[in-house]
Amino acid sequence: MRSANSLRHTFADLHRDGCFAIPNPWDRGSVRLLEELGFKALATTSAGFSFSRGLPDALDALTVEEVLAHVADVVSVSRLPVNADFQSGYASDPDGVAENVRRCVSTGVAGLSIEDAAGAGALFEREEAVERVRAARGAIDESAPDVLLTARAECFLTDHPDPLAESVWRLEAYAAAGADVLFAPGVRERDDIRTLVSAVAPRPLNVLMSADTGLRMNDLEELGVRRVSVGSALSRVAWGAFLRAARGIAQDGSFAGLRGAAAFDELNQLFAVSRAG
Repeated sequence: MRSANSLRHTFADLHRDGCFAIPNPWDRGSVRLLEELGFKALATTSAGFSFSRGLPDALDALTVEEVLAHVADVVSVSRLPVNADFQSGYASDPDGVAENVRRCVSTGVAGLSIEDAAGAGALFEREEAVERVRAARGAIDESAPDVLLTARAECFLTDHPDPLAESVWRLEAYAAAGADVLFAPGVRERDDIRTLVSAVAPRPLNVLMSADTGLRMNDLEELGVRRVSVGSALSRVAWGAFLRAARGIAQDGSFAGLRGAAAFDELNQLFAVSRAG
């Protein structure tokens, strides 16, 4: 197993040029299979993990202790750099964010993200949101300066009247507060992506692809995007297949939904290979 420092340097290098996909596993099995497929880094998903625990994706659905245990578990089984989806820092004030970020860094992550969602579709006010990013940066610098900090502006996921302009303001401010990577989940239009890339340059922009919008990795690279995550999408694909098959059995007595199942031997072999590695 590679050291945390080595993984962190690898993760930083991935952001220097080009564009890479960082898929989001939610348990040990999905970590191992994504590694076998050749991805270069992984990121946790708060929603995917919550769904696996039978919980909704809400800021108060999981305790910080549960999240830290999950992040530590993913890091322990992964041979790749791991970025933690750390939501809003699981604290109401900047000092609490800093303390929790220190605890997250101690799990061995290569990076972590802090978002400005305050719950119930609201955002933290601008200055408070910036202060929370600054507190996270300070905690990282005290603990492991080579851990990358991603700052997320959640404007496109709220009913903000001008999510693009607000995202630009916030991401520029978060960059000034010390964020290494910037992220505005929910942006979809090419022109909007170009605007965000330009606003945060030369820092890298992460784009979330949570659905098939027609854009491909090469399209995003041409737009200047450096990192592409999928959030809870892979877990929802798995849940979608599960629900279709289970509903067919429950409602129609049909087993047709089982036709799309991965072959037992394929999974068994893949897990045997990953375990041996």
